[in-house]
Amino acid sequence: MHSLETHRIVLAMLLALTAALANVAGGSLVARRVWSRHYLKYFIALGAGFMLATAMLEMIPESVRLRAPAGSVFFDSSEIVFLLVLGGYFLVHFFEHALAPHFHFGEETHREEISHAHASSAALLGLAIHSFFDGVAIASGLLVSAWLGGVIFMAIILHKMPEGFTVASLMIASGRGRAAALLSSAILGAATLLGVGLMFVLHRTVADALPVTAGVTLYVAASDLIPEVNREPGVWVAVLVFLGVAMLLALKALANA
Repeated sequence: MHSLETHRIVLAMLLALTAALANVAGGSLVARRVWSRHYLKYFIALGAGFMLATAMLEMIPESVRLRAPAGSVFFDSSEIVFLLVLGGYFLVHFFEHALAPHFHFGEETHREEISHAHASSAALLGLAIHSFFDGVAIASGLLVSAWLGGVIFMAIILHKMPEGFTVASLMIASGRGRAAALLSSAILGAATLLGVGLMFVLHRTVADALPVTAGVTLYVAASDLIPEVNREPGVWVAVLVFLGVAMLLALKALANA
């Protein structure tokens, strides 16, 4: 195995492990009741802006470059990229609405809101799918460049703790207890590691995987995180979304300096 490829695999697994630990950290905050969801809204807002900017300014343009000049009989190369982005967006939409009940990132859910254990299991499945594609996105980025992989990781890590907090809250609300809360957050972390591992096995599909995960990233940011920002009163949380975008622009400026 080429030394560069080995280096990227090791780096991808380290980044995925860090993201997985952030899931577990979020779950442990619920299980131990040591932190309020009040603070998680800041991560959600920053993550929403950073993820949107990453998908639009990094993942999609890089996908177009990877695909060009290859096309098909019916679509040119850029159209294929945007079809794959759309496919990734609706893939998560389908799983979230067909298999999982509605849930809010970072919100403590009361028991009367989840009366059946299968509801929390379905929510866990939906979040695990998110986490799996987080891993695919990290690995896909690193297969293109260390810069892209690092930027995608930063976008993902900002919502990992709220994600673990959410699934643990759902488990406790359904009456499953603290052990199940911690286990559920660990399952999300394992799904991220699985996504990284599978992507390196299927590394030749990176030209297809990157735009699909860009669509997933857009969905999580625009359909899951931004609505959470909109639920918060006042203007300052919304300002943090713009700060998340500015963070990516600043990183790009530094990288190109």
